[in-house]
Amino acid sequence: QVQLVESGGGLVQAGGSLRLSCAASGRTFRSYAVGWFRQAPGKDREFVAAITGSGGNTDYADSVKGRFTISRDNAKNTVYLQMNSLKPEDTAVYYCATSYYFRRNPRQYDYWGQGTQVTVSS
Repeated sequence: QVQLVESGGGLVQAGGSLRLSCAASGRTFRSYAVGWFRQAPGKDREFVAAITGSGGNTDYADSVKGRFTISRDNAKNTVYLQMNSLKPEDTAVYYCATSYYFRRNPRQYDYWGQGTQVTVSS
């Protein structure tokens, strides 16, 4: 079993940056792909980015490509999401989740964190 805790959210002006962290428990963390998802009020949860267990492969939603960077430090059991050039439409609760599969579908992710709020003001 894996427990995940997100941190790093907050209020930022458009054009600003934030770095989210996803800290995981469990010695098998490196076996899991990790995805970041977000959910805005009244909208479905959507894929943001994912990274394989080794960190060798990454994937991004078109809406964040070139602005967000996902990375991981398996020695620290932590995955990061560096978010630059933030836009008001990036406002959402951001969640990290783990999966044995490197996928975009949230249904294929087993363990989820509690989420962290990101608010981008215009």
